Amino acid sequence: MADFTDEYFTNPDGLRQHYRDYNTAGADAPVVLCMPGLTRNARDFADIAKHLSDRCRVICVENRGRGQSEWDPKPERYLPLTYVSDMIALLDHLGARQVIAIGTSLGGLMTIMMQAMHPGKLFAAVINDIGPEIDPKGIERIKSYVGKGTPPETWEQAISAVQTANAGVYPNFTDEDWRWYTANLYDDASGKPVPMYDPAISKNFNSEESQSAPDLWPIFRALHNIPMVVLRGGLSDILSAETLDRMAAEHPDLTPVTVPGLGHVPLMREPECTAAIDKLVARFL
Repeated sequence: MADFTDEYFTNPDGLRQHYRDYNTAGADAPVVLCMPGLTRNARDFADIAKHLSDRCRVICVENRGRGQSEWDPKPERYLPLTYVSDMIALLDHLGARQVIAIGTSLGGLMTIMMQAMHPGKLFAAVINDIGPEIDPKGIERIKSYVGKGTPPETWEQAISAVQTANAGVYPNFTDEDWRWYTANLYDDASGKPVPMYDPAISKNFNSEESQSAPDLWPIFRALHNIPMVVLRGGLSDILSAETLDRMAAEHPDLTPVTVPGLGHVPLMREPECTAAIDKLVARFL
């Protein structure tokens, strides 16, 4: 029996979006909203969602164009501002006035933007391996594969491609780990792997406008009045140690957690990650 139900809502542009609802903790349980990375989906949060589901209602959303959510016929709308509007629509759909946000990579930027644009929507935030300054090396690495290449014909090809692209991110992964990680990225269509995102999301990500990132420090400061945990992979090429140090110095209630031996991003099944998240969530039980 699944630990969740598959649910849907309609976003402001009329597109159907999917989320997993881990809803067994009771009507008074705090709501945790999990938002994934650029090409990722709700499967990434399976471990942490199950871990928290005895205390919280956990919502693992899939952005438009990802997972089981509808692809946008207008790819120019694949933008963080659009995704934030979708999240507000989701909260309205859920009847949730406030949530604890867990955002990985792009989802972390969405978390920061939500609090800046819609003050009061967040009790607390967990930001996974991203910050107000983004290392250009990591952006170039991601651009090298998002929406590029020929889709794999077999699962062996899929695993090989994923391992090649991420070998430096998870240097200690076993063959079993790579199979698990790849299965989170692809659906199975009669034995053939199918990518779980619209390749058109790369259009805005690779545009000239995306080359020069805006100054996000003023937006980050909008989170100064809520408790935060920021996770960083010790080998991350997206969130530098210096940026994390500055985030911790500027925020009065921020817990920094660095996970050694991996890059972008921590999987949130590491003991140091779950311990920090547990401690944060306990403040709202």
